[in-house]
Amino acid sequence: MSTLAAAAGLPAVRRRPALGAAGWAGVLVLAALVVMALFAPSLSPHDPEETVGDPFQPPSRAHWLGTNDIGQDIASELIHGARISLTIGFLAAAIAVGIGTAVGVVAGYFGGWTEATLMRAVDLVLVVPFLPLMILLAAYLGPSFWNIIIVIGALVWARPARVIRAQVLAVKALDYVEAACAIGCRHGRVIVRHILPSVLPLALAQFILAASNAILIEASLSFLGLGDPTAKSWGTVLYYAQARNAFLSGAWVWWVIPPGVLITAATLGFAFTGFALEEVLNPRMRGRRGAG
Repeated sequence: MSTLAAAAGLPAVRRRPALGAAGWAGVLVLAALVVMALFAPSLSPHDPEETVGDPFQPPSRAHWLGTNDIGQDIASELIHGARISLTIGFLAAAIAVGIGTAVGVVAGYFGGWTEATLMRAVDLVLVVPFLPLMILLAAYLGPSFWNIIIVIGALVWARPARVIRAQVLAVKALDYVEAACAIGCRHGRVIVRHILPSVLPLALAQFILAASNAILIEASLSFLGLGDPTAKSWGTVLYYAQARNAFLSGAWVWWVIPPGVLITAATLGFAFTGFALEEVLNPRMRGRRGAG
């Protein structure tokens, strides 16, 4: 097509690369997990809050993944736990990408001391040891659904801010943006009409990657006992398995491995989708892939 266009004297149309096998695999995994979360009451065989069997009962037809120490069905806990884990992932990612997009757009567009100040804040967040700061903030704020979201959002916004800033700098140098600034368009109009439409697709890719990190962080905090003990997430299932000696009783086979598999699947699903989208939407990433 590009050869025919060149022969006819027409400009070639540059097609964006497809997501690829890994990207589509990530989309399918995420779709399955979202369906499981949305239809959890219909898919779960039991109420996750009720005692429906003997303690530490191994997997059977009645209990696909066995029971925990008080006879609750673990499969039902994990199916309903998808709601909490995915909700925390999406909300924390939305906060992080919202902050990162705002910081990146303001820093990249205005430049000068504004850019220097904001980017030093980004550097500070990136260089501070992540794990101790995460544990400290979660312990200080206390175990709560919303506190977990705030902690995650406050810790993972720096990378999106840096990526968005780089995109804003590239868009700001385009002729039509410089022309809009030269004729006296207000900054808000330039940002809304020209800058944001160019960075929002890239912000979407950053949102997917941030959600991947958020789910992993939530599971880590919940496993350490810093999550909301009243909300059944995949991380809290792991916490109670560790706290109630699943490893000593042999119940770890059906109590620890399944939530670990789900956390891994969600993390990889978000990661594969996010990296594929980033390669499609970010010209710099496409250049690296072509060079490789």
